Amino acid sequence: MTETSNTRSAAGEAQGAPRSRLQLLMRYVPLIAPVLLWAVPCWVLLHTGQHWPLPVALIGTALFVLGLIGMPLAMTRGHGRRQQDRAAIIGDTLLGGIWVLFTWSVLLGVLLRLTLTVTGVGDGQDRARIVTWTVLGVAAVLLVWGYAEARRVPRVRRLDVRLPRLGAGLDGTRVVLITDTHYGPLDRARWSARVCETVNTLEADLVCHTGDIADGTAERRRTQAAPLGTVQAARARVYVTGNHEYYSEAQGWVDLMDELGWEPLRNRHLLLERGGDTLVVAGVDDVTAESSGLAGHRAHLAGALHGADADLPVLLLAHQPKFIDRAAAHGVDLQLSGHTHGGQIWPFHYLVRLDQPAVAGLSRHGARTLLYTSRGTGFWGPPFRVFAPSEITLLVLRSPQ
Repeated sequence: MTETSNTRSAAGEAQGAPRSRLQLLMRYVPLIAPVLLWAVPCWVLLHTGQHWPLPVALIGTALFVLGLIGMPLAMTRGHGRRQQDRAAIIGDTLLGGIWVLFTWSVLLGVLLRLTLTVTGVGDGQDRARIVTWTVLGVAAVLLVWGYAEARRVPRVRRLDVRLPRLGAGLDGTRVVLITDTHYGPLDRARWSARVCETVNTLEADLVCHTGDIADGTAERRRTQAAPLGTVQAARARVYVTGNHEYYSEAQGWVDLMDELGWEPLRNRHLLLERGGDTLVVAGVDDVTAESSGLAGHRAHLAGALHGADADLPVLLLAHQPKFIDRAAAHGVDLQLSGHTHGGQIWPFHYLVRLDQPAVAGLSRHGARTLLYTSRGTGFWGPPFRVFAPSEITLLVLRSPQ
């Protein structure tokens, strides 16, 4: 017994060491990432052969250092216990700006400098300064455009979705999807009203909101969310929680949506009947609900489908696309999700793909199940959308021909 125990202990230590190193690395990522975000553009734009006059180099470096210090402080004040909206706006804007500057400093810092060198343009200082001004110009254009994209009323994206089990009476059913409105530090009450006006022009049978309504409690963001009460649907308006609700008193949001006339589908379903045929519309809490510790909140698909006829087609609302594995295992026909924002600011979608099976659009999973992932209606944090436009989605359900 002693020898066996020693062997197991040694094996456990051997396995534990790599895990400990990984945990240690992950612990320092929040410290390392901001330093890289600010240090790389500072180096590329100021200290790679530009030979700027000393005052320019010193002032430029000082601005980057102030950003490195100020951004996490502002975000902590804005999104931490104090919930100071002005600080959140400053921190979020700095985060979006430096992400764009970092991305294009890396890309253009390498590619443009290489191109200029190969083509023999100027000397080293000329090439370095061309890179600097080009990166700054590209970043400025993208940030102005990205801000306009984030603050505009989303374009309507329309697509037909053919479901083999959908009855002929349900052919042409119009489902409107909004998600990730993220009402927050920037007051978007007027934007919210205009989004709802656009939804009402689409003559929906069913309107769905798949979570992440806001950043902040229902009491704090009520004014921005209130226009959701004006949304019109011929059959029903349904809602499920997203992960951000569980940062901000989720039950308050469930209660407010109920007050505004929406049906919170918390692990339950309703039946949509049309032309003699029936569609099961089910919803589950976000996958983070159970770990939030909020009593009664969890993602429970079996409970959502309990009592539903197994031969009927199922439309499922689940905030995160990665719920699709469970949906496919239960034979769900179509899952509607958000969460990803399509990456929001390019090229962040590559990181999103590490966590989610889809970033945007329609995809198939298994023999029967389709997943539609919206790029989101609003934005989180940085008020920018770069190569990831927001959307209001109109899905027209089609039966087999």
